[in-house]
Amino acid sequence: MKIENLPKGVQLVIEAAQNKKAGGITVLDLDGLAAFTQYFVICTGYSTPQLQAICNEVEEMMYKELKRTPAHREGQRSAEWALLDFGGIIVHVFGEQARKYYDLERLWRAAPSLVLPDEPERVEPRHSPRENYLQP
Repeated sequence: MKIENLPKGVQLVIEAAQNKKAGGITVLDLDGLAAFTQYFVICTGYSTPQLQAICNEVEEMMYKELKRTPAHREGQRSAEWALLDFGGIIVHVFGEQARKYYDLERLWRAAPSLVLPDEPERVEPRHSPRENYLQP
């Protein structure tokens, strides 16, 4: 499975999650395995505000780009898990402990998956104090 072959909605969910620094972004293709949706997008938020920010960003981008709103929401006030149901795409945003506990990737292990690497933090190079003394 390649990101460029995924539907636009799934790509937007991924981009929104990345914008808010979600970790462990995983897409499961449930086509033929589940009657209730075609894709799960699963990610991790590391605090309650981040979990809520990820959900808000997903909703905003899906509405702005595709005029789609979730048919159903669950757990958005929770610190451990939130769900946004866009019909063919269900977004799960977990806290770290809840993600390990529910382990959707194991439960749906028969589904083709795409695991996106976490984006490394950009760190500005620093000069050591010693380098300052060595400059002419």
